[in-house]
Amino acid sequence: MDYSKKKILVTGGTGSFGNFIVRRFLDLGAAEVRVFSRDEKKQHDMRVFYRGRKDLSFFIGDVRDRNSLDEAMSGIDIVFHAAALKQVPACENFPDEAILTNVTGAQNVVDAALHHHPETVVMISTDK
Repeated sequence: MDYSKKKILVTGGTGSFGNFIVRRFLDLGAAEVRVFSRDEKKQHDMRVFYRGRKDLSFFIGDVRDRNSLDEAMSGIDIVFHAAALKQVPACENFPDEAILTNVTGAQNVVDAALHHHPETVVMISTDK
């Protein structure tokens, strides 16, 4: 696929998988890759690592917040949803937080995609 005209949103773009897929799409020549996450420090570290690339942008937000998703998803062609709480002990100790992120957050991504009509949405999951 030719990604040179594709705008891609990666939720959880500062996480382990998200960071990998961001780099892959940049290497494939995507027109724009948007990193969406709530971790400002990791976003800063990525900005420093990529040294101001024009094809990379950052959105502070949380999949729990539909409004921040709508802003980040506007004009996007492809969505990779990788935002999640994946550490089993954290999810066991804070089940309400896990549900808000992993269930409500995933539903918010679906709802935002239905509103914005990207051509492709990929929802990944860990084994957790």
